[in-house]
Amino acid sequence: MTRPDQPENSQSQPQIDAALPVPLLYRDAMMLVIDKPAGLPVHSGPPANRRSIPVLTDYLDALRFGLPRRPEAAHRLDKDTSGCLVLGRHPRAMAELNQMFRDGRIGKTYWAIVQGSPDQDEGLIDLPLGRRSPERGWWMKVDPAGLPSQTRYRVLGRGQDESGPLAWLAMEPLTGRTHQLRVHCQASGWPMLGDEIYGSAPRESGPGLQLHARSITVPLYRKREPIQAEAPPPPHMLAALKACGWSG
Repeated sequence: MTRPDQPENSQSQPQIDAALPVPLLYRDAMMLVIDKPAGLPVHSGPPANRRSIPVLTDYLDALRFGLPRRPEAAHRLDKDTSGCLVLGRHPRAMAELNQMFRDGRIGKTYWAIVQGSPDQDEGLIDLPLGRRSPERGWWMKVDPAGLPSQTRYRVLGRGQDESGPLAWLAMEPLTGRTHQLRVHCQASGWPMLGDEIYGSAPRESGPGLQLHARSITVPLYRKREPIQAEAPPPPHMLAALKACGWSG
């Protein structure tokens, strides 16, 4: 029998299984990492335009893999952000993972395509964030009285599209504020391509938010190397990535 603190089946590459509702990047006795599609909310919210849309919780029973409880998301990803999402498989796992996220011990790297050209090839964005509207707690702004918020970034490539210069960034959030990466990019003068809230993208027929949770590192086991998972970029980002030099 597999001990609960030892992996039962580690996956180093995405597991393509037509029976699974989402691609599986990693699995062991404590946790899963899935590749969340863009447009899929992690949790349910108020219906959009009086339409109910699928949410991740609709599919979690298919990810039990023999356990009596379905897994739960251990952190957040915005609806329009794709990529690595960690799920805890039982209460003990959720408690450990939640604490690790609170302590900042889990490494996260995002890929983003931004409109504009950062002056520096790498840097630290250190701008406190606060709510723009008390009625809409997800809507954020730079606020000197807000919570400390830091993002480290590195330019991986530069390019051009019909609207002007683009840059491909690797971004590491050192804090975990709502919409932190999106607001930090907008406040720096280079909003994310496809951002209909903080950028100039249209609400319909836009390119889709160009933000992807590329990789995650979870030092869950004391006597083993950290778990690492990587999600391939989603189809809607491929054209802009190639314009910035990504070769696949």
